[in-house]
Amino acid sequence: MIFHVLTIFPEFFQGPFEHGVVARAAKSALLQIRIHNLRNWTYDFHQTVDDRPFGGGEGMVLKPQPVFEAVESILPARDPARHRVALMSAQGPLWTQSAARRLSGYEEVVLICGRYEGVDERVSRFLADEEISIGEYVLSGGELAAAVVVDSVARLLPGVLGNEDSTRAESFSPLGAEDQAGILDCPHYTRPADFRGLCVPEVLLGGNHKAIAEWRREAALEKTRRLRPDLYERCLAAIEAARPKPGKRVSKRKKSDDHPVSPEGLQQEQKG
Repeated sequence: MIFHVLTIFPEFFQGPFEHGVVARAAKSALLQIRIHNLRNWTYDFHQTVDDRPFGGGEGMVLKPQPVFEAVESILPARDPARHRVALMSAQGPLWTQSAARRLSGYEEVVLICGRYEGVDERVSRFLADEEISIGEYVLSGGELAAAVVVDSVARLLPGVLGNEDSTRAESFSPLGAEDQAGILDCPHYTRPADFRGLCVPEVLLGGNHKAIAEWRREAALEKTRRLRPDLYERCLAAIEAARPKPGKRVSKRKKSDDHPVSPEGLQQEQKG
């Protein structure tokens, strides 16, 4: 998979992408990250990428020309099935684990990092496939959001993590086949079992894997209810919606079911 990050501050990413899972994925050639300086698609001496908003107002707005030309240069033969262009924006839908899984299915993804007062609306309307927000707050630019997106997607790529099953048990992963809302991860404990009188639940020490799995499921639900009641309600609604609806049951009993056969009659039927 290839991530293209379009930014006016390429040096910002020297830190986030040089450590941890992202660096390991890049070193293993499972992920490529290409940082593009938006100013390379400008034509004036000062490499201007922004201008004043029409109609007046505070701040500066990123111009559409360098953004359009950059994306068209990066993806000259854009294919909706293989390529995705996302604008980092506080106005976009909130970034979720399911969105990360969806984005991990593309071969190449372009992340456009906004700056200043925002990006010309024509970029979001006619160039980007989607907008992504990592929270209901405003950042100085889209670089932090882009780093979050890359990290959350990279760890979902096959072969990046030592144990791929670990991503299926994390927070916001589906509880089961009947639940697509996702819940928080269950509580985790390590040695010592007793720390200042704070003890690990006995069930985790017993070695009964079935009991441990049941405890973790219930503990995850309880943790979700306590910390994220909104997510808990969505989870319950998803489970309820997936349950089969009660309908009229059609009896398949034979006539003999209503009139039990005596042992003698049963023997006669068997002989017949």
